[in-house]
Amino acid sequence: MNKIFNLSFSFLGSSSFALASLPLALRPLAAQEPKASDAADLGVMSISLKDAIQPNFGFQGALQGAGTPNQAGIGGFLPLVIGDNSVFFLDAQANVNFADYNNYSSIINTTVAGTTISTSSRLGYRFLNSDRSWMFGVNAGYDSRPMATGAADTGVNVTNSSTVFYQQVAAGLEAVSNTWNFNAYALIPVGTSEYRLNSNYFGGALDTYGLDVGYAITPDFKASVGYYYQNGDLGTVDGSGVLGRVSYNISNGLTAGVNLSYDQAFETRFSADLKYRFGSNGYGAPSKKKAWQTPVIQALTETVRHRDVRVHDNILTYFGSNGP
Repeated sequence: MNKIFNLSFSFLGSSSFALASLPLALRPLAAQEPKASDAADLGVMSISLKDAIQPNFGFQGALQGAGTPNQAGIGGFLPLVIGDNSVFFLDAQANVNFADYNNYSSIINTTVAGTTISTSSRLGYRFLNSDRSWMFGVNAGYDSRPMATGAADTGVNVTNSSTVFYQQVAAGLEAVSNTWNFNAYALIPVGTSEYRLNSNYFGGALDTYGLDVGYAITPDFKASVGYYYQNGDLGTVDGSGVLGRVSYNISNGLTAGVNLSYDQAFETRFSADLKYRFGSNGYGAPSKKKAWQTPVIQALTETVRHRDVRVHDNILTYFGSNGP
């Protein structure tokens, strides 16, 4: 597991360095000097980050996915320290978790019931390279998820349904250019991670380690593909999965996305999400709006991804009639 985690982080660093260096390596020396028109058109070098980086807040919502609930809530980005080329920030969310739809369990067997409130917080540091063609970042934080449970979607009658509480710590690395983006992440449960959910099933929070590679098809339309490794729930879900995503920036601050994942434990899962942030850096003065809306500058205040506590359940008799 550690090898996979280290490999993902190493790949992120080496890929980001290689992509940032590639244009300089391929062009003739005489062509390496920047065109004056490029700087005038984009204006990224003249932007003051203290003007471009502002607090933003708003709402987000998502449909249930592989071990994650239907949810909606509020969140915000708060810059704590802004430098000439960097920002130290707090990114926090609180979501109301709703019941699974159509008696279809998001955690495999037991349906999730409403209503609980989960939280997520990240402290992070993001910075631009010397010519502001890449943004790099690191973040870490804590997530919580109370989970109420209901009936089973397997046709089995269950009793003594309970509400349990999961927690995790998380860390991530980011690299973003105007075309490419990379995101490596780790979600690690802490505290009690295995609970008896009812008379027939137990449930556990999952360790998840992943890497996403994204490409901007247009400035507003983006796609990514990712690999993740998950383990936990007493070994019943250990294995790899793939995750695809497309997102579209509908207007300044309003983004919609769809996600498709597959692994052997959850099989194929589809989800969608919507996010709106007031005060995002697309609202710059008209003379600077184009520069402020470049993906690299926008990435400085983007919401951190991959922050849900993922849960899987299994039948108690798998470990004996008395459960774990």
